[in-house]
Formats: sequence, C-alpha cells, structure tokens
Amino acid sequence: MATAKKAAPAKKAAAPAKKAAPAKKAAAPAKKAAAPAKKAAAPAKKAAPAKKAAAPAKKRTPNAAFMKALTPSAALAAIVGAAPLPRTDVTKKVWEYIKKNKLQDELQKRVINADAKLKEIFGKAKADMFEMTKLINSHLK
Repeated sequence: MATAKKAAPAKKAAAPAKKAAPAKKAAAPAKKAAAPAKKAAAPAKKAAPAKKAAAPAKKRTPNAAFMKALTPSAALAAIVGAAPLPRTDVTKKVWEYIKKNKLQDELQKRVINADAKLKEIFGKAKADMFEMTKLINSHLK
C-alpha cells in the first residue's frame, strides 16, 4: 500500500506539467523544451503495449484457396511445369523465368517484355507486373 500511495502523487505531479506545456506554446523556446519531454514519455507508453502484443504468438495459417493445387494450361506448363501447383508457387516460378531470361524492362521494372512463351500467356508483347497474375489465372484450372 505504501508504494501505491507513492506512485499516485508522482502521476499527479506529472499531469500539471503537461497542462502547463500548452499554455507556454506562445513562446518559441518553450516549444523546444516541451518537445524533448514528450519524446521521453513516448517510449514508456510504447513499452507496455509491446508486452501485450508479444503474449499471443499464434502462427498464421495460409488461406486454403491460395494453397489449392491447380493444373496449368499447356502454354503455362511450358514455363512452370505440368504438375498441379498452388497459385503462389505458379507466380514464383513465372518470376524465376522472367528474371532468368531478363525479361523485365530496364527503365520501368514493373513492365515485363514477353518472349514467345510469355506472349502465349499474356496475349500481348508487354504486361504490367500487377496485371500479370490476372493473366496467369486465366491459364489455371
């Protein structure tokens, strides 16, 4: 009980100091003095929530829809193989093929310059990397 009584006055003493800081905002030197006090108080507040976040450490499970094995079309099988693969693995293998054959545009890294095999999948000579997954999905069953 003695420690609780000692802790309570310390909090009361800190509260008037915070109330006094907004009143001093008019003077420029007072702003500089108030800023370090806020920075010192911030780490103490962040330390308490970190303990709460660390306690529930559950492992994320992958979404079943992403991990479902899909069969690639003949055009896509030329790049990733004919075995059924999840969408995530198909995308990884396509990126490996793109990087191996240096098919990314030199100036715009988001643009993929299709070679003969990728042109069958994309349906055009160039595709944006964000558009690529949409075009690949039409070749998975």
